[in-house]
Parts: sequence; structure tokens; C-alpha cells
Amino acid sequence: MTDTAEPLEGAPLIQPSSTDHPLYDSVVDACRTVFDPEIPVNIYDLGLIYTIDIDAENAVRIIMTLTAPGCPVAGDMPGWVADAVEPVDGVKQVDVELTWEPQWGMDMMSDEARLELGFM
Repeated sequence: MTDTAEPLEGAPLIQPSSTDHPLYDSVVDACRTVFDPEIPVNIYDLGLIYTIDIDAENAVRIIMTLTAPGCPVAGDMPGWVADAVEPVDGVKQVDVELTWEPQWGMDMMSDEARLELGFM
């Protein structure tokens, strides 16, 4: 048996979010206040937020990506997201992780984002 970094067949590429948690919608709204400086659409609707995981003690873990690894704000954007989510009433703490897997693509944008950018 060999150890591989490959996900199990049928496993999602993106960890599911805590959509049933009472803070989920407020955290999403906070993420929608953060914009990529080069694109006039918030990062949530761009599809850059992959996972919002909220535990029983209201600690929030966000897994996000950027449109490209060379993005000029790569070092700043996770902090912007944390700064937007931390003040949400009830949030205990926020950890933001940057990932490049799976790679972001235009198909991850919401319909609203595609419409805003003229792709629909």
C-alpha cells in the first residue's frame, strides 16, 4: 500500500461549509464586503471563498483562494477577510487559510458576478 496525496475517489475537492450554523449567513455577508482590487466584484461572489467552517464554539475557519498565484494582494487578502469577519457578532476567532487546490476558474463565479463582469 502506498501513501498518496490524492483525494479519495468521490471525495469533494472543496471541504463543505457549515451552512446550517446560525452564524453562516453573517459570515458570508462579511466576506461579501471584501473586494479584489482588480475586479469590481466581492470575493464571495467571485468564488474565492471555498469553505466557511464554523465550530460549536463559533471559531471560524475560512479556506480561500485567489484568482492567480501571482495576485499582487496575495499576502494581504487573507488578512482583509479576517478583519471583515472578526467583528461579526458571536464570532470567537477567525483563521483564514490560502489554498491553490482546486485552482480557481471563472466557472466558480456566481451568476451575479458573471453578469456584473459582462460574461452573461
